[in-house]
Amino acid sequence: MPAQPSRVSGVLAPDAADLPISGAVPRPAPQRADGAHAWAELRVAAIIPCHNEAGAIEKVVRDLKHHVAGIDVYVYDNCSTDGTVEEAARAGAIVRHEPLKGKGNVVRRAFADVEADVYLLIDGDDTYDPAAAPAMITTLIEGNYDQVLGIRQQLAEAAGAYRPNHEWGNRVLNGVVGAIFGSNVGDMLSGYRVFSRRLVKSFPAVSREFEIETELTVHTLSLRAPTTTRPVGFRERAAGTESKLRTYRDGFKILGLILTLTRHERPMAFYGAVAALHMMLAVALGTPVIAQFLQTGMVPRMPTMATAIALGIVACLSITAGLILDGMRKTRHELSRLVYLQQSCVGAL
Repeated sequence: MPAQPSRVSGVLAPDAADLPISGAVPRPAPQRADGAHAWAELRVAAIIPCHNEAGAIEKVVRDLKHHVAGIDVYVYDNCSTDGTVEEAARAGAIVRHEPLKGKGNVVRRAFADVEADVYLLIDGDDTYDPAAAPAMITTLIEGNYDQVLGIRQQLAEAAGAYRPNHEWGNRVLNGVVGAIFGSNVGDMLSGYRVFSRRLVKSFPAVSREFEIETELTVHTLSLRAPTTTRPVGFRERAAGTESKLRTYRDGFKILGLILTLTRHERPMAFYGAVAALHMMLAVALGTPVIAQFLQTGMVPRMPTMATAIALGIVACLSITAGLILDGMRKTRHELSRLVYLQQSCVGAL
């Protein structure tokens, strides 16, 4: 059995010895005593969302089939116009279509339609190294995890793999999620992940576009599902392909989703902050008026006093809303947990 990564901040961080070395040959996936791979008796499905990836998808599919014996590769075409479907079919992939544009819509459809024991999610632009897939799948099975997150390690020969501001933005968003939800997963925007069936089938998937990775991360943290990480090689996109990620537009969308999920998953903290802000304003506006009333017996600034009272009422209502929504959150988490437990553990052969 391979050595287990060390635990850091609620997830398992990779050991230094596991980090990819530029130009090194990937280590073969660990095998069982009988010589079979850890997933030999399991259904493994790769899900590849694609929009105009004709220049890379054939290589991605062939590499996955080469490195992961018996894997079913599902390419979900998302309104492609450049021959992506033909290239994927030529490589032996099972091609399906999702007419609603957006990566989140594709993942939502695929998680609902595809039946498997282990799910691998990877982009179709050949930026992630498929050779890391066997170790990720083995880690998931032998560690009885529900998610193995691929932490991107930019290779020395791929100095331009990260677009300008992407690495910085990723760190900022990881820090925000870590501060709010209590655990920094390291690379929450990574598109290279392996999941158990029970996590996939308990995931609601309401995001439409690139926010789907953030939603997956927060769902895993909220469910407290066993999660670990593995380093994966990250390189530039294949020639002739174009990134669909818009740095600032999608970054603000992800930040907006984080705030929305904070309101849903940490209602007392969110509405408590709103209540504190309104109460401070109420006190700041009301204190001089009350002091003047105690001195003169008169309230000459009635509009100011009325505003302070209104702000105090809003603060009380915010706290009440937070208490109610916190109770609803606990009920929702209990239901999610029950749905999660209806599926067997991936390691239970």
